[in-house]
Amino acid sequence: MEYELLGWPPDGPTLRLDYRRFSYAGKFVMSATGKAVAREDDAIVAAVAFNEDRTDPDALWLRYVTVREDHRGEGIGPRVCRFATERARDRGYERVRIAVNNPFAFEALSKAGFAYTGEQTGIAELVLAWPGERTRDSYQAGLDAYRERDLSETEAEFLRERAGAEPPAVLESVRPDDD
Repeated sequence: MEYELLGWPPDGPTLRLDYRRFSYAGKFVMSATGKAVAREDDAIVAAVAFNEDRTDPDALWLRYVTVREDHRGEGIGPRVCRFATERARDRGYERVRIAVNNPFAFEALSKAGFAYTGEQTGIAELVLAWPGERTRDSYQAGLDAYRERDLSETEAEFLRERAGAEPPAVLESVRPDDD
């Protein structure tokens, strides 16, 4: 797997992703966001779009993360987010945030090193931050926020399996030349 930063906001590139294979495909044609991708055999298999925080010049927001449908569940989403976060740190950003709307995304971003802040957006997304306080209590507080919602059986089982657990291990650093 190859990871590549395609550009920073506001002059980021546009991507035309197949809407049948990628969630949020339409969000990647916007040029005001930066983009990073994961490629396999020169084909994009995951992407993340990001922009600067309008109120905090030292922070960056990951906005949309998508993994091609035939590669979901392989850990590529958290890796491309970790890659983008590391590039943001290298560029001088002190904080990176993301808002997630389901427990699977929460878990994936936990693996990328993010921690629940205790905040939620107005559209019921949980705000995670890097760096953040990655403790059992903060991890469980995020999972508890989802437990209070109307869940699918798959989500409910996922949350039952993680009751009382520590946050997942953070993925190793992802450099551009990693395989």
